[in-house]
Amino acid sequence: MHQLDAMRIFVRVTETGSFTQAADSLGLPRASVSNAIKQLETKLGTRLLHRTTRRVQLTQDGQACLERCMDLLADMEEWETMFAVRDEALTGRLRIDLPATLARMIVIPQLPAFLAQHPALHMELSSTDRRVDLVREGFDCVLRVGAIADSTLIARPLGHMRQINVASPAYLERYGVPRTLDDLRKHQLIHYTTTLGTRPVGWEYFDGERYTQWPMEGVLTVNNADAYQAACLAGLGLIQAPESGAREHLANGTLQEVLPEYRAEPLAVTLLYANRRHLPRRVHAFMNWLTDLLTPRLTTP
Repeated sequence: MHQLDAMRIFVRVTETGSFTQAADSLGLPRASVSNAIKQLETKLGTRLLHRTTRRVQLTQDGQACLERCMDLLADMEEWETMFAVRDEALTGRLRIDLPATLARMIVIPQLPAFLAQHPALHMELSSTDRRVDLVREGFDCVLRVGAIADSTLIARPLGHMRQINVASPAYLERYGVPRTLDDLRKHQLIHYTTTLGTRPVGWEYFDGERYTQWPMEGVLTVNNADAYQAACLAGLGLIQAPESGAREHLANGTLQEVLPEYRAEPLAVTLLYANRRHLPRRVHAFMNWLTDLLTPRLTTP
């Protein structure tokens, strides 16, 4: 088997976590997939995968090999198409990760138009608030809302999402409408975090010099933006959330804005992709389309 084919199989095994699923997705016998991995391990002189009865996992050497394989395969694809006519149809697979609310409200409703322009593309769309590992999980690009911690990735800033403070009418009838920060001592805050077991200190606001937090209690912590808003609609507490996601509820009266002078810091919206010299044309095309779609909906800081 050609080494490039073996590398493609190795990448697919790591993406699916299974020899059988990788074989099914590639239309190959399971034995061919197993032999390809053995070929790579023999060639490199190291074990790339830990095999169990349920799942395969990367070894430390396997992780390093995966990152290099993905770079080499991307370079090979770029080399194969470097002299192709620019308006040639885009082909191949796109693997994208988007925040769940943005995917549901903005991107997916417009996606049919993009795919109609590029019918030979196949897309794998992950929509989660979990911070996926772009390289380890094989994503072409990811959209992040909030602070960016991984400096090894290339970042394309798109703009910011303004945040507002809201609560349901039923909650405000029960606890009263807060007028000052001190009033928050009598209120409940629904806490949001991407990792359960940790949670923010409290209410975020600008104190005239910097953004800081006012400690607040709360009986509920969630790790999903849709659950965050649903809990607020159910009257479980106050939330600080992007204005775009609450606009419809503000219009129909199911949510009300409070303390507009004490808003949280706007959230940065950023496209991230791997630090590679060349990216496939399909990835460039999708990122440009997504940028054009989102930028008019965002603000400057």
